[in-house]
Amino acid sequence: MTGQTILLLGVAAAAIAAAVGAFAIAWRRAQTGGTPTVSRETLEADRPRVVELPAEPAPEPEAPEEAEEPEPEEEHEPVPVAVVTAPKVVEVSPEEAGVTRRQFFNRALGATFFTFMGVLSLDFLAFLWPKLSGGFGSDVNAGPAADLLEQAVNDDGTVTPVFIPEARAYVVPAPEPVSEQFRDKGVVAGGVFALYQRCVHLGCRVPWCQPSQGFECPCHGSKYTSIGEYFLGPAPRNLDRFVLELTEGGELIIKTGSIIETPRAPRITVKYPQGPSCIGEVGA
Repeated sequence: MTGQTILLLGVAAAAIAAAVGAFAIAWRRAQTGGTPTVSRETLEADRPRVVELPAEPAPEPEAPEEAEEPEPEEEHEPVPVAVVTAPKVVEVSPEEAGVTRRQFFNRALGATFFTFMGVLSLDFLAFLWPKLSGGFGSDVNAGPAADLLEQAVNDDGTVTPVFIPEARAYVVPAPEPVSEQFRDKGVVAGGVFALYQRCVHLGCRVPWCQPSQGFECPCHGSKYTSIGEYFLGPAPRNLDRFVLELTEGGELIIKTGSIIETPRAPRITVKYPQGPSCIGEVGA
């Protein structure tokens, strides 16, 4: 697992954990009513209070004057008096009130969305970012060119290409002299070609056929010589090949970011086929 994959998995896990935590907090708020609690001091302040006023001193009795006896007053029943206490409004600051349930869900949804978009952007960036070192699309060191040439030529004079997996290329010996269509294009170095394994018809991988000494595509029957020249089938041109470079120490550098296309050769420059074919005959 590469470092980029671990980073993407970590960001995705953090986003999922943040979303789960947000919804857990929202659920707990919903269980408690979803409103901020009021402090005990505020509740005490809101309760109505009864204030007892001091009794006024009774006036001293005056000497009674002779007068007519007052008529007896009618007795009235006491009238009940309702005491209404006005509610006390206490202003609460936004910090004390906290976040409403709607605001919380909106923020949680927004955070989840932007986290997802961030992870997706990192994924696209990792996919489109050029590979500066190692792997297909970069310069691949295939080893000493002399050793590759020696491995590709058998004792009986037949050819067995050397496959370089990192470059997706077959290293094959180049004939002398090299055909004019391959000259001055940088595709020959150290006496070898580096052929792209992909068939130019529909992109199938083209295997090597040892009996016929050529490349034969099993998908649609296209056939190429040992140096990738078109011979038969629906392929529109020769096999593609990579630009090559030799270091001062004789190491063969395959530039897999530079692919050279060449048209069908007017005539093939190496003998093909040299034996039975590995697939059936397919018309051009």
